Amino acid sequence: MTNNKKLVSILIFVLLCLTACTPHEESMSMKKGEKTDKSATFLFNFTPATLDPHTDDDYTAVRAGVGETLVKISDNLKLKPWLAEKWETKDNGLTWTFAIRKNITFQNGKALDASAVKSSLQRAINQSYAMRNALKIKEMKANGHTLTITLKEPIPKFPSELVHPNTAIIDVDASNIAKKPIGTGPFRVLSFDQGNQVKLGRYEHYWNGKVKLKKAIFAFNEDANARVAALQSGTADIIYRPPLEILSTLQTDPSFKVSGVPSVRTHLLLYNQTNDALKDENVRKAIDALLNRKEIVSSIMNNQAAAARGPFLPQFPFADSTANDQRGMASVRKYLEKAGYQIKNGKAIRNGKPLSLSLVTYSSLPELPLIAQLIQSNAKELGINIKIHLVEDSDEYLMAKDDWDLALYSLITAPRGDASYYLSTNYLPGGGLNASRINDDKLSKMIHQLNSTVDDAKRDQLAKQATALINRKMLTSSIVHPNIVVAYNQKVKNWTTNPSEYYMLTQHLDVTP
Repeated sequence: MTNNKKLVSILIFVLLCLTACTPHEESMSMKKGEKTDKSATFLFNFTPATLDPHTDDDYTAVRAGVGETLVKISDNLKLKPWLAEKWETKDNGLTWTFAIRKNITFQNGKALDASAVKSSLQRAINQSYAMRNALKIKEMKANGHTLTITLKEPIPKFPSELVHPNTAIIDVDASNIAKKPIGTGPFRVLSFDQGNQVKLGRYEHYWNGKVKLKKAIFAFNEDANARVAALQSGTADIIYRPPLEILSTLQTDPSFKVSGVPSVRTHLLLYNQTNDALKDENVRKAIDALLNRKEIVSSIMNNQAAAARGPFLPQFPFADSTANDQRGMASVRKYLEKAGYQIKNGKAIRNGKPLSLSLVTYSSLPELPLIAQLIQSNAKELGINIKIHLVEDSDEYLMAKDDWDLALYSLITAPRGDASYYLSTNYLPGGGLNASRINDDKLSKMIHQLNSTVDDAKRDQLAKQATALINRKMLTSSIVHPNIVVAYNQKVKNWTTNPSEYYMLTQHLDVTP
């Protein structure tokens, strides 16, 4: 009997110990899980129609850490190796040899070599008119991990073209590239809910170091206020471009951090030169004179921008600052008079016809509609009627249609620290982003000369001359250079805001429990 009592006592003691230990063990298990199963949700302002990196104008695959390019741009806008470890040319940019890194695999386990890179670049130029025009590839030869590219003409800065996210290297044999591209990056696509989010999982065999997050969500919402609400409610950890008017609220809340850095983006006003009125340089200058850049910076941009004197940031050696300084209503009247307009009965009229223009913009950058309203209001004072149209896919709309006159647009103008790509795609006839249908012989000659020049100092001078001509003829109006503003939860670690806006979810991104 005594032995039975002892046995029962021992059993009770053991059960108590197990019961006491269980919460601790579960807690330790949770802590372990927190260290290895960490996740974060990033909320972006553009909604992509596809994840295909060769056709997606929103560059989602690269931004979400799925795809990578041969060459990368650093935080100080210098070229650096990525999937290519080095490159060289021996004939002033006509033929290029790239050494592809070894021991890299796609997210399906297939090895990356020069042949895979060749297939991916070939698909990029087949799928993208803009990439075909920019890269000008005549022939590619793959041998092991060496890729030789021969161009149709010398391009001294060709490696900088391979920074573009539309050249991301993917497995071209994947079955559904639009929804599940297979890249080499730190995150692989788990699912794509168009218009909502991309679910991502860590690629365990990533070549460039340990990926800290196990899972991530790259979500989309073009409503800036909704993005802030998601951050404040905890459904998003990082949000891109919060409304500028709410920054002070976020900055004073210890739960959040706000990062704002100068970007290489420029907000522009485009002039459709198929419009008879806008073919007149003086009409374009009149519209430009309506732009109160100081008011836009202070009132609309909440001082998170700088007034632009051209498409490039002034610190670039190729930036020209000889912008038109004639502003205000008196200047508008002067230019309209030069163009043959008279202000009668509150309307700007030429040959009996009032000046009436349509202005296209989009709301995913919330400041653009506000700038449009300011232009509309100022124009009304001088009898110019401007009707605003908001569109969803501005790139497709502007390139495909001619039923617009003005467009408020935003472009990354020098993401590779060079002027050539922006000038070529936006101002050459047939350029992939030449929505304004600009065809200026003198400017085209300058750009072609720039594209074939090797010496950096000469290139900078040619770019300055081209930009001066753009400003002088008012082929486009550069309005402001906005800051890139990101707000995130204080638990987020290792977030870096890259001026190019290309790299967002990286292997370094982390969260604390």
